Amino acid sequence: MNDDYSHWVTVPTRWKDNDLYGHVNNVVHYSLMDTAINEWMITAAGFDPRAAEAIGLCVESHCSYKAEVSFPDTLALGLRIGKLGRSSVRWEIGLYRSDGTLIAEGYFVHVFVERETRRPIAVPEQIREEMQKLLRAL
Repeated sequence: MNDDYSHWVTVPTRWKDNDLYGHVNNVVHYSLMDTAINEWMITAAGFDPRAAEAIGLCVESHCSYKAEVSFPDTLALGLRIGKLGRSSVRWEIGLYRSDGTLIAEGYFVHVFVERETRRPIAVPEQIREEMQKLLRAL
């Protein structure tokens, strides 16, 4: 695995994740990346997705596939922040099989908006302070 990531989540693959080709389908990779981000937001940054006035909306995503993975593999997802703007954040995620093989690398760009108006607003200060701990050292 890679020391460039500040936060790690371990997730088992599930039987239903395999597709007809016998490997985890590409849409599952995106779901796992989204899960790693939101797990961190809730547990580390204190984000309440049901009540928060500011929410992060995905405006861009990308995934580069490096190797296959299949049920019953377990994955370790590394999370870091590549860029933190006033109202946006670029999350970077690495997916690794338990043997250390890089499965995929991807990113999500979230823009924080006011829940009701959907207009961009600054990343809330409490969340920003925690995000700074995940900033990638270049």
